[in-house]
Amino acid sequence: MEKNLSGQTAIITGGARGIGLGIARELSRLGCQVALWDLSFAAFKGETAGFVPALLQDVNVADLASVQNAYAECVRTLGPIDIFVNNAGINGPVIDTWEYPIDAWDKVLAVNLTGVFYCTRTVIPDMRARRSGRIINIASMAGKEGNPGICAYAAAKGGVIAFTKGTARELAGSGVFVNAVAPAMTETELFAQMTPEHIKTMTAKIPMGRAVHIEDVARLVAWIASPDCSFTTGFTFDVSGGRAVY
Repeated sequence: MEKNLSGQTAIITGGARGIGLGIARELSRLGCQVALWDLSFAAFKGETAGFVPALLQDVNVADLASVQNAYAECVRTLGPIDIFVNNAGINGPVIDTWEYPIDAWDKVLAVNLTGVFYCTRTVIPDMRARRSGRIINIASMAGKEGNPGICAYAAAKGGVIAFTKGTARELAGSGVFVNAVAPAMTETELFAQMTPEHIKTMTAKIPMGRAVHIEDVARLVAWIASPDCSFTTGFTFDVSGGRAVY
């Protein structure tokens, strides 16, 4: 798969760190020029990123005008967008549903689900006109299994999976593919905020006996974005080490 994305341009939301940065690094390695979108790049370290982004843009994916303005600027600067990865997301608090704060629910759904809709709605017209494009949505095992204590996050990620299916069917035959990826617990900087007991409990649910590595997600996204993925749309690919097989 070496350099099989040469000449293509990608946008990665939530690209300043974590999974988004890992995806961007892999796409860049395969020859893609990559624009990163994030609410802030305070956490982005260019010297350790492993690649040079073509563009860094401060974008609030939960604000339609912010998305549209950033997309227009990106196209003016880099040309047509071939690959769009909806990765931006927030966890929200861990609280039982009957006590879950209303403002937290609204914020998690706005970023994790409505943001995916805003971005997808914005990029589709150009992709349809060119009869070519890949949209990849980062969902979660929580969207399939429903983890207790994070009802908003699980609902949003379940919504992303359903949105992926519906949008893909609308675009079938257009040359635009829409797929999703659902990782289990992934080793990111958020691990530092977790207790060893919590990590052990979550890892025990994964038959392969370890958490997901960022590279596991990035390499799968790169394949879905490539010409090698030629007849699959509307599907959610698991990255779960055997935790979910449906």
